[in-house]
Amino acid sequence: MKAVGLYKYLPIEHEESLIDLEMEKPKPQGRDLLVEVKAISVNPVDTKVRAPKEQEEEAPKILGWDASGIVVECGPDCTDFKPGDEVYYAGSITRQGSYSEFQLVDERITGRKPANLSFPEAAALPLTAITAYEGLFDRMGIDPDDRSRNQQKSVLIIGGAGGVGSIAVQLAKWAGLHVIATASRDETVKWVKEHGADAVINHHRPMKKQIEDLSLADPDYIFCLNNTDLHWEGMSEIIKPQGTVCSIVENKEPLDLNLLKNKSAAFVWEFMFTRAMFETEDMDQQQVLLNRISKLIEEGALKTTVNETLSPINADTLKKAHKKIESGKTIGKIVLQDF
Repeated sequence: MKAVGLYKYLPIEHEESLIDLEMEKPKPQGRDLLVEVKAISVNPVDTKVRAPKEQEEEAPKILGWDASGIVVECGPDCTDFKPGDEVYYAGSITRQGSYSEFQLVDERITGRKPANLSFPEAAALPLTAITAYEGLFDRMGIDPDDRSRNQQKSVLIIGGAGGVGSIAVQLAKWAGLHVIATASRDETVKWVKEHGADAVINHHRPMKKQIEDLSLADPDYIFCLNNTDLHWEGMSEIIKPQGTVCSIVENKEPLDLNLLKNKSAAFVWEFMFTRAMFETEDMDQQQVLLNRISKLIEEGALKTTVNETLSPINADTLKKAHKKIESGKTIGKIVLQDF
């Protein structure tokens, strides 16, 4: 089968940073599905895993943590899918990724593809939708079904036009929250408003003053999707007393948790690979939430976040996608189709 991978971790400009490969098609075991990959999308985690380091691989490392495709074979313990089913998923950071014609994925973290979306449109969603859903509803404890209570609450989403932000804004709005999103360019401001943001502030400027200038209350929840170090003091300043801050971006400097103490505010992490990495007892909740996302897409409550589609899926095209991600200026999701 065709695949794109690496042996060395190199800058994307290097000719060997990503290479075209021919590999043996894997065989499903246990609860694995063998999926014929029809489309993939590229996320910041792809570029972080590929980032330069001294480590080298004896066998090729296949990146990619978003895909949609068709089940072609099921492991002996599978109960939820059958050959011919159309699926979408983000996979596991501990396994080979989606830059390949065929991929193994555990059925417990696999969802039914939205029937009204193409494969590229569906491939844009899994990783970001899981991250946004878990961050808002599992980590920060917002009840998505208690809309009357949520209408009295607000959430600030820092990085509203990115991949996770584009679906987080929609999910928060669907749940009934008043949504404040950050964006710094005309095109990103337009994007977040089109996806449901009630108010927009600029994350390159002091957030407290902007909140006050818009006559907004301090947010009950803050979902940080961009540079935790840079925004830590600002978030601590504006989080509502007894509120909750959640981040998906690892800090490089120590975080002063004392800044949250007087407000009795909580801080939590969201890492969407946790359930698959540790095979937690509730690992199958990712299948549940992906199926719920599919239903919301089909009902028109949510929409795909594709902003650019590239073809074919090969090393050269993926290098272009990685460069775009590393620029830090992408809006929505970049997807690729056709091997």
